[in-house]
Amino acid sequence: MTNSDGFDEDLNVNGDPPPGPMKQRFKVRSEKVAKTKEMLSKQAVQTKKMLSKQAVKIAKRAEEHERFINKVTHLLGVLGFGGFCFLLGARPQDIPYVYCFFYVIFVPLRWIYYRFKKWHYYLLDFCYYANTIFLFDLILYPKNEKLFMVCFSFAEGPLAWALIVWRCSLVFSSVDKIISVLIHLLPGIVFFTIRWWNPATFEAMQPEGTSSRISWPYVEDQSFLWTWLFGVPLAAYTLWQVLYFLIVHVLRRQRLLRDPEVMTSYRELSKKAKKANNIWWRLNGLLGDQNRFLTFVLFQAIFTVATMALTVPIFLSYKCHVIFQILKVSASVWNGGSFLLEVMPRQVIVKEKTKYEIQMQPVLQDQPSELMVNTMTANSSSEIHQP
Repeated sequence: MTNSDGFDEDLNVNGDPPPGPMKQRFKVRSEKVAKTKEMLSKQAVQTKKMLSKQAVKIAKRAEEHERFINKVTHLLGVLGFGGFCFLLGARPQDIPYVYCFFYVIFVPLRWIYYRFKKWHYYLLDFCYYANTIFLFDLILYPKNEKLFMVCFSFAEGPLAWALIVWRCSLVFSSVDKIISVLIHLLPGIVFFTIRWWNPATFEAMQPEGTSSRISWPYVEDQSFLWTWLFGVPLAAYTLWQVLYFLIVHVLRRQRLLRDPEVMTSYRELSKKAKKANNIWWRLNGLLGDQNRFLTFVLFQAIFTVATMALTVPIFLSYKCHVIFQILKVSASVWNGGSFLLEVMPRQVIVKEKTKYEIQMQPVLQDQPSELMVNTMTANSSSEIHQP
């Protein structure tokens, strides 16, 4: 009885609640919600401004640091290249020691860097296999003529032509590109100096019963030449190809399938060729998509056979060998110029676009912040209707 009477008192004649107290409560609540919304909006704007400023500062510092590193690398690269050219003319007999120093220092460092980037399977490629044999020859068996010819075939065959075919770029501001070029270029220069310019070699390698010889090693006949410049190197290459297949595509197959970010030479080349849809990608699919790796191995074998056969005239002619050295260096420098004038400008455009997106990020995030504020407003308003 009492409750019903009280309820009746809160209602007017039409059954509506009295206008005064309820409207005042709604007005107070609305003012609080508006103030809360305004405060949250200001805080969100200030926070976004602070974050955007910090992001811009971090990007600028990273860019300045990268520029400084590139300048230092460029300086050291140019000085090192100039010093190497001076040493090549002044003391060609010391070039093998320079190569051994380079290999022992930089190849292990590259393995550490590539292991971090998941590129360490690159160090199982033929170029590193061949360079290991070069080191073995120069340090342990420098007077072995037959092993020298095998190394000569590797250095002036597949490794040298890879500079041209795979477009290795001599860019002094990039340590990785410099090492990639030297891995393919330096061995050929080393064996060029031993073959034609090393006076100590000529004196030490004279066979018994002869007073003089034009160059080292001494070539008995054409059969001897083709055996040690083509036949034996091709067998050594075949051994590497078998070992590579067993290690990468049999023993480590599951590891590669689990992690697509792990790179091998075949993965990288096929990825680039597929993206460009160039002639190499179409040729690689002649035997079907399921046999692309087999087709890749076949093309690689044809490339190796052809380039090893070309080492025979290079080995016999000093003029041909000099012209070939100039061709290799010119191709590397040309590719480096193409990288600096064509690739790097595109990279700068991408960086500027990324920087612009970072600066515009607060504007793009306005909608989520408004959604958050509206949600909080709705939650505050819903409290009004709670009993």
